[in-house]
Parts: sequence; structure tokens; C-alpha cells
Amino acid sequence: MKHTARRAFVTALFVGALAFASAPASAQNVTVVVNGQVMSFDQAPVMVNNRVFVPMRAIFERLGSSVSYANGNINAQGNGRSVHLAIGSLNASVNGNPLTMDVAPFLVNGRTEVPLRFVAQSLGANVTWNGNTSTVYIGTSGNNNTSTPQPYATQTPSYQSFYLNNEHPANGATVKTTHPKIHATFSQQVDLNSLHVSVDGNDVTSLVYTNASGFDVTPGFALNPGSHNVNVTGTTSNGASFNTGWTFYTSNTATGTAQNYIVNVSPAPNTRTGSSFTLSGRTLPNSQIHIVATGTSTIGGLFQIGTGTFQSDVTADSNGNFNVPISLNVLGGGQIRVILTSVSPNGASVENQVVYSV
Repeated sequence: MKHTARRAFVTALFVGALAFASAPASAQNVTVVVNGQVMSFDQAPVMVNNRVFVPMRAIFERLGSSVSYANGNINAQGNGRSVHLAIGSLNASVNGNPLTMDVAPFLVNGRTEVPLRFVAQSLGANVTWNGNTSTVYIGTSGNNNTSTPQPYATQTPSYQSFYLNNEHPANGATVKTTHPKIHATFSQQVDLNSLHVSVDGNDVTSLVYTNASGFDVTPGFALNPGSHNVNVTGTTSNGASFNTGWTFYTSNTATGTAQNYIVNVSPAPNTRTGSSFTLSGRTLPNSQIHIVATGTSTIGGLFQIGTGTFQSDVTADSNGNFNVPISLNVLGGGQIRVILTSVSPNGASVENQVVYSV
């Protein structure tokens, strides 16, 4: 029995060694950022089969877990979860639920290397990969989320080809509002029917305004001061699945800080416009205004169909005035819904919605 176990362990080490043999000495100078802080490792991350690997103990402990290693078995406890991996094995478990990874842990220079994304997600963290800067962003909410992560698909990892851009609030940023506008653009087009967005585990998909290149949503609930996780899942137009997100922080608006507003909107809400018009209004000076307009047309007086989405970003002038031309292909009898979100230089955010008939 001991000889059998020893042979199995040696085989696992051999498999891990083969995997590492094809890996470069470093993972393209990958940077790992956890809750806004850059991690340092005594052994640089490595890339195997397009997966980032890091030293076992450093990442588990940084994510608030204790970890033990014996005879090729890795066992970790933390954040209300138990995680088990084994050197050279694609089999893993989280809270006793079996999962299959697409890459296996291995040894290099006497150190145990584990797949970063799998470990982080198994412990309830959100992971975002920025291919432009070779940076992995990890965000933890501090909540004991006991759901089981989805098993890895045996394909080129989606986070290497799909990622989010222009996140707002930015990853690791702090905003002074309890109702922030959440926005991101996609690195490639997505299947809109597959898109799901959640904030702190609460599904907000029904509130999302989206097109194939990005989305906007303002949660229908207040976000208490602290860290908040945005999770975005779905499939691209090419059928590749993705599961990504980011973390930002909210704080109370400082005493004496002006609350934001949007007033003097023209055309006046609930009036008739053409399918192309200029929207204007006033907000706090130098605020950033994000506009999302969606159009619907009625066919035969019975059926409503979407006619597209318009998005734009403008900056209010020193008096707070702004204007933006909007153009949508909406037939007579249709409707245009506009969402305006203004974020002042001090971070105060406000959102207004207006509806027009065409």
C-alpha cells in the first residue's frame, strides 16, 4: 500500500514537472493586485497553459486562509470554505464538492505553485485579468460567501481573450455615494441574452442597460460604506464563456461636500421629440455625465422592438451646463428612454431617467 501511494505521488510530481517544463521562467512580468495592493512574491508568477501560477502559501494567506501541505496534498481553510488540491492532479474540491481544473498544481524549486484564478475564486474572490498590462486584479468582499465556484472549462481560459475595460467605479477606487452608476465596456462583443450582472451577490441583470460592447446599471439598493464586488458572466458572440468582475469601495459623503443633482433637463421629460435631438441640462460644475439612451418602436400597434442603444460621455462646463446630441433609429409612435448619471469631481453621484415619445 505504501509503495502504491509512493508511486502515485512520484507520478503526480512527474506530471507537474512536465507541465512546468513548457512554462517560461516568468509570467510576462505579471502583476497581482489584491484589494488595491500589489502583491510581492519571493518567486515570480509563472504561466502554464495560459494560466497564472503563484506560490501556494503567499496567495492562500493573503486571501485570509490557512493552508497545509503534506504528501502532495494541499488543504486550505478560510472565508467559510475548505479547498483541496493535489500536486499534478486536475481534481479539486471546494466545500467537499468535486471540481475539475484545466491545469494542475506543480512543484518548482521546492515551492508549490497553484493556479491563481482557481484559488481566488474558490475562496469567494472576484478575479479580473487585464491583458493590456498583464495584471490580475483580485477583490474580496469580506463576506462569508459559501457558494461553490463553477468548474473550469477545458478550453483556452476566457479571461485571456475577454476582459472588461473602462470600469466605473474603477477597480480599487472609492466613491462617495451609496448609489453609484456601474459601467464597463467589453473587450469583444457578447451575447446579450447570456449576460448576467450581480453586485455583492445580488442579481441586478433586470436593471442593466446594455449593448454588445458594454453595460450600465445602478443597483436598486443602497451600498453601505465598504468594499463591493461586481460580477459579470455570460458568453461572447463566438460562444466563449466568461466570468469576471472587479471591486470598488464606497464611503460616506464628507460633511460639507455638495450633493450632486441634474436639473433643467431639456427637452422636458415626457414630451415628444424626433429620433434625433440635443439633450441639455445642468449639474455640479465639471461633473462627468454618462448618457445611455435606448429606443423602442411599436410594430402594427402591438409589438415593441428594441431599435438600438446610444451611449456618450460629456463633461459639464464651469457653470455645470452640458449638452449632447442623441440619435436613434426610432419610428413614429416609439419611445426613447434616457438615463443620465453625473459624477462630480468630489465623487458625488446622481442618476436621472427621462422618457420621450417619438
